[in-house]
Amino acid sequence: MCHAAGQGFSMTSSLNQHPWLAITQRVEIDAKTGERRDALDQRWVDFILLAGFLPLLLPNSLAAAQALLAACRVQGIVLTGGNSLQSCGGNAPERDELEFWLLNQAPKQHWPLLGVCRGMQVIQSHLGVALEPVSDQILALQTIQISGKNQVVNSYHSWGTRVEHPELKTWAQTEDGMIKAIKHIERPWWGIMWHPERLTPFRSEDLTLFREIFKP
Repeated sequence: MCHAAGQGFSMTSSLNQHPWLAITQRVEIDAKTGERRDALDQRWVDFILLAGFLPLLLPNSLAAAQALLAACRVQGIVLTGGNSLQSCGGNAPERDELEFWLLNQAPKQHWPLLGVCRGMQVIQSHLGVALEPVSDQILALQTIQISGKNQVVNSYHSWGTRVEHPELKTWAQTEDGMIKAIKHIERPWWGIMWHPERLTPFRSEDLTLFREIFKP
Protein backbone atom coordinates (compact mmCIF):
# COMPACT_ATOMS: atom_id res chain seq x y z
CA MET A 1 0.00 0.00 0.00
CA CYS A 2 1.19 3.50 -0.84
CA HIS A 3 0.10 6.62 1.01
CA ALA A 4 -0.19 10.10 -0.44
CA ALA A 5 -0.58 13.10 1.84
CA GLY A 6 -1.22 10.74 4.70
CA GLN A 7 -4.19 9.05 3.00
CA GLY A 8 -4.28 5.54 1.58
CA PHE A 9 -5.68 4.82 -1.87
CA SER A 10 -7.31 1.69 -3.21
CA MET A 11 -6.81 -0.05 -6.56
CA THR A 12 -8.96 -2.51 -8.46
CA SER A 13 -9.34 -5.79 -6.62
CA SER A 14 -7.44 -7.73 -9.30
CA LEU A 15 -4.33 -5.59 -8.84
CA ASN A 16 -4.64 -4.82 -5.15
CA GLN A 17 -3.00 -8.10 -4.19
CA HIS A 18 0.09 -7.48 -6.34
CA PRO A 19 3.20 -6.43 -4.40
CA TRP A 20 5.12 -3.38 -5.62
CA LEU A 21 8.49 -3.49 -7.32
CA ALA A 22 10.44 -0.22 -7.44
CA ILE A 23 11.79 0.29 -10.97
CA THR A 24 14.50 2.75 -11.98
CA GLN A 25 14.33 4.63 -15.28
CA ARG A 26 16.77 5.86 -17.90
CA VAL A 27 17.54 9.53 -18.49
CA GLU A 28 16.71 10.76 -21.99
CA ILE A 29 18.01 14.17 -23.06
CA ASP A 30 15.95 16.00 -25.70
CA ALA A 31 18.31 17.19 -28.43
CA LYS A 32 16.33 20.37 -29.17
CA THR A 33 15.37 21.58 -25.72
CA GLY A 34 17.94 19.94 -23.49
CA GLU A 35 15.15 18.60 -21.30
CA ARG A 36 16.21 15.71 -19.12
CA ARG A 37 13.39 13.19 -19.12
CA ASP A 38 12.88 10.00 -17.15
CA ALA A 39 11.84 7.17 -19.48
CA LEU A 40 10.92 3.50 -19.31
CA ASP A 41 10.10 1.09 -22.12
CA GLN A 42 6.35 0.37 -21.87
CA ARG A 43 7.12 -3.33 -22.28
CA TRP A 44 8.60 -3.26 -18.78
CA VAL A 45 5.15 -2.55 -17.35
CA ASP A 46 3.67 -5.50 -19.28
CA PHE A 47 6.47 -7.77 -18.10
CA ILE A 48 6.23 -6.73 -14.44
CA LEU A 49 2.45 -7.17 -14.41
CA LEU A 50 2.69 -10.60 -16.02
CA ALA A 51 5.25 -11.62 -13.41
CA GLY A 52 2.67 -10.75 -10.74
CA PHE A 53 3.86 -7.36 -9.48
CA LEU A 54 3.01 -3.68 -9.77
CA PRO A 55 5.72 -1.31 -11.00
CA LEU A 56 6.55 1.73 -8.89
CA LEU A 57 8.50 3.98 -11.25
CA LEU A 58 11.22 5.87 -9.43
CA PRO A 59 12.15 9.33 -10.71
CA ASN A 60 15.81 10.22 -11.11
CA SER A 61 15.52 12.57 -8.16
CA LEU A 62 17.00 11.08 -5.03
CA ALA A 63 14.77 13.10 -2.68
CA ALA A 64 11.58 12.21 -4.58
CA ALA A 65 12.53 8.53 -4.83
CA GLN A 66 13.28 8.42 -1.11
CA ALA A 67 9.86 9.93 -0.37
CA LEU A 68 8.12 7.38 -2.59
CA LEU A 69 9.93 4.47 -0.99
CA ALA A 70 9.06 5.81 2.46
CA ALA A 71 5.39 5.92 1.47
CA CYS A 72 5.21 2.59 -0.38
CA ARG A 73 6.10 -0.82 0.95
CA VAL A 74 8.00 -2.39 -1.94
CA GLN A 75 8.89 -6.02 -2.43
CA GLY A 76 12.20 -5.27 -4.10
CA ILE A 77 14.21 -3.14 -6.52
CA VAL A 78 14.83 -3.46 -10.26
CA LEU A 79 17.68 -1.45 -11.77
CA THR A 80 16.87 -1.28 -15.48
CA GLY A 81 19.03 -0.70 -18.55
CA GLY A 82 20.02 2.38 -20.53
CA ASN A 83 22.63 5.09 -19.84
CA SER A 84 26.27 4.30 -19.27
CA LEU A 85 27.70 4.87 -15.83
CA GLN A 86 29.62 8.12 -15.41
CA SER A 87 32.75 6.04 -14.93
CA CYS A 88 32.10 4.64 -18.42
CA GLY A 89 31.48 8.02 -20.03
CA GLY A 90 27.80 8.39 -19.18
CA ASN A 91 25.94 11.66 -18.75
CA ALA A 92 23.29 10.80 -16.16
CA PRO A 93 24.87 11.58 -12.77
CA GLU A 94 21.44 11.86 -11.13
CA ARG A 95 20.73 8.26 -12.06
CA ASP A 96 24.09 7.08 -10.75
CA GLU A 97 23.35 8.85 -7.47
CA LEU A 98 19.95 7.18 -7.11
CA GLU A 99 21.03 3.66 -8.02
CA PHE A 100 24.15 3.62 -5.85
CA TRP A 101 21.99 4.90 -2.96
CA LEU A 102 19.57 2.02 -3.60
CA LEU A 103 22.43 -0.46 -3.39
CA ASN A 104 23.53 1.01 -0.07
CA GLN A 105 19.96 1.03 1.24
CA ALA A 106 18.86 -2.41 0.04
CA PRO A 107 20.60 -4.43 2.81
CA LYS A 108 19.19 -2.09 5.48
CA GLN A 109 15.65 -2.49 4.16
CA HIS A 110 16.05 -6.20 3.28
CA TRP A 111 15.12 -5.47 -0.33
CA PRO A 112 15.96 -8.13 -2.93
CA LEU A 113 17.52 -6.44 -5.95
CA LEU A 114 17.90 -7.31 -9.62
CA GLY A 115 20.09 -5.36 -12.03
CA VAL A 116 19.35 -5.57 -15.75
CA CYS A 117 22.14 -4.70 -18.21
CA ARG A 118 23.32 -1.31 -16.87
CA GLY A 119 21.78 -2.39 -13.56
CA MET A 120 24.09 -5.39 -13.37
CA GLN A 121 27.01 -3.08 -14.17
CA VAL A 122 25.95 -0.83 -11.28
CA ILE A 123 26.19 -3.81 -8.94
CA GLN A 124 29.59 -4.76 -10.34
CA SER A 125 30.89 -1.19 -10.16
CA HIS A 126 29.59 -0.85 -6.58
CA LEU A 127 31.78 -3.82 -5.65
CA GLY A 128 34.82 -2.48 -7.48
CA VAL A 129 34.66 -4.52 -10.69
CA ALA A 130 36.52 -2.81 -13.55
CA LEU A 131 34.27 -2.73 -16.63
CA GLU A 132 35.86 -2.71 -20.08
CA PRO A 133 34.52 -1.55 -23.45
CA VAL A 134 33.30 -4.41 -25.66
CA SER A 135 32.49 -4.28 -29.36
CA ASP A 136 30.65 -7.53 -30.09
CA GLN A 137 27.72 -7.53 -27.66
CA ILE A 138 24.99 -5.72 -29.62
CA LEU A 139 22.82 -8.58 -30.84
CA ALA A 140 19.05 -8.99 -31.11
CA LEU A 141 19.53 -12.70 -30.45
CA GLN A 142 22.49 -14.32 -28.73
CA THR A 143 23.07 -17.88 -27.54
CA ILE A 144 24.74 -18.04 -24.13
CA GLN A 145 25.23 -20.60 -21.38
CA ILE A 146 22.69 -20.07 -18.59
CA SER A 147 23.19 -22.42 -15.64
CA GLY A 148 25.10 -24.74 -17.96
CA LYS A 149 22.51 -24.84 -20.77
CA ASN A 150 22.45 -23.02 -24.11
CA GLN A 151 19.66 -20.43 -24.17
CA VAL A 152 18.80 -17.60 -26.57
CA VAL A 153 18.50 -14.08 -25.15
CA ASN A 154 19.54 -10.65 -26.47
CA SER A 155 22.49 -8.36 -25.87
CA TYR A 156 22.67 -4.56 -25.98
CA HIS A 157 25.73 -3.52 -24.01
CA SER A 158 29.02 -1.85 -24.87
CA TRP A 159 30.69 -2.42 -21.48
CA GLY A 160 31.33 -5.71 -19.71
CA THR A 161 33.84 -7.99 -18.06
CA ARG A 162 35.19 -11.54 -18.13
CA VAL A 163 36.66 -11.21 -14.64
CA GLU A 164 34.65 -12.77 -11.80
CA HIS A 165 34.43 -10.89 -8.50
CA PRO A 166 34.88 -13.06 -5.38
CA GLU A 167 31.49 -11.92 -4.00
CA LEU A 168 29.62 -12.56 -7.26
CA LYS A 169 28.88 -16.02 -8.62
CA THR A 170 28.63 -16.19 -12.42
CA TRP A 171 25.66 -18.22 -13.63
CA ALA A 172 25.52 -17.19 -17.29
CA GLN A 173 28.25 -16.37 -19.79
CA THR A 174 29.17 -16.41 -23.46
CA GLU A 175 31.30 -19.14 -24.96
CA ASP A 176 34.36 -16.89 -24.70
CA GLY A 177 33.71 -16.00 -21.06
CA MET A 178 31.84 -12.68 -21.16
CA ILE A 179 29.88 -12.60 -17.89
CA LYS A 180 26.14 -12.40 -18.54
CA ALA A 181 24.55 -13.06 -15.15
CA ILE A 182 25.64 -12.83 -11.53
CA LYS A 183 24.38 -13.64 -8.05
CA HIS A 184 25.83 -12.22 -4.85
CA ILE A 185 27.04 -15.03 -2.63
CA GLU A 186 25.43 -13.54 0.50
CA ARG A 187 22.96 -10.79 -0.40
CA PRO A 188 19.77 -11.27 -2.48
CA TRP A 189 21.31 -9.39 -5.39
CA TRP A 190 21.06 -10.68 -8.94
CA GLY A 191 22.19 -9.33 -12.29
CA ILE A 192 21.47 -10.20 -15.91
CA MET A 193 22.93 -8.58 -19.01
CA TRP A 194 19.99 -9.29 -21.33
CA HIS A 195 16.74 -7.30 -21.56
CA PRO A 196 13.81 -9.58 -20.69
CA GLU A 197 11.29 -6.88 -21.64
CA ARG A 198 12.58 -6.80 -25.26
CA LEU A 199 12.07 -10.50 -25.98
CA THR A 200 8.83 -11.49 -27.72
CA PRO A 201 7.23 -13.47 -26.28
CA PHE A 202 8.65 -12.94 -22.82
CA ARG A 203 10.80 -15.87 -21.76
CA SER A 204 9.12 -18.04 -19.14
CA GLU A 205 12.54 -18.45 -17.50
CA ASP A 206 12.78 -14.69 -16.96
CA LEU A 207 9.28 -14.45 -15.50
CA THR A 208 10.14 -17.34 -13.17
CA LEU A 209 13.36 -15.60 -12.15
CA PHE A 210 11.47 -12.46 -11.14
CA ARG A 211 8.93 -14.47 -9.16
CA GLU A 212 11.66 -16.39 -7.34
CA ILE A 213 13.73 -13.31 -6.51
CA PHE A 214 10.83 -11.16 -5.35
CA LYS A 215 8.41 -13.72 -3.96
CA PRO A 216 6.46 -12.32 -0.98
